[in-house]
Amino acid sequence: MQRAKRAKGELVAQVIRGAREYSIGMVSLHQEVGRILGLNVTDMKCLDVMTMQGSATPSQLAEQTGLSSGATTAMIDRLERARLVVRRPHPTDRRGTVLVLTQEAMEKLPSLFESLGAAMQALMADYSQKELVVLADFFAKARVLWQREREKLQVRSDDKTW
Repeated sequence: MQRAKRAKGELVAQVIRGAREYSIGMVSLHQEVGRILGLNVTDMKCLDVMTMQGSATPSQLAEQTGLSSGATTAMIDRLERARLVVRRPHPTDRRGTVLVLTQEAMEKLPSLFESLGAAMQALMADYSQKELVVLADFFAKARVLWQREREKLQVRSDDKTW
């Protein structure tokens, strides 16, 4: 029993380390793509959000990234200068804006991530359907965990409880 607990504890530590290394690798890759496009990692993650959603409002990007409204505006300005997004009038809110990927973004981004996409598909092919269900569950739960932890830090920062 003790040996099984230790083995599980070691496996948990290995998974946590793997998640951290995965995150570092992802940031490094986005840093390199950002360098090519003249953007920073935060800009790249906002583009990632937009490619998954198709479009986004500035407030949605601020919410998903934790950026202030001023930092979000600066980020949108950078993406606009890079000709990767355009501001469009919100279809239902006359005062609102929707950000849309440009044709240039839709041509550039897939080519920069094509190799990664193929490599990820090849990697996933090695897993059974049951294993993929576990992985999908882990990432879904980890996403919620990251959000909650970010919110905790925001509260601590706002309350200056460092």
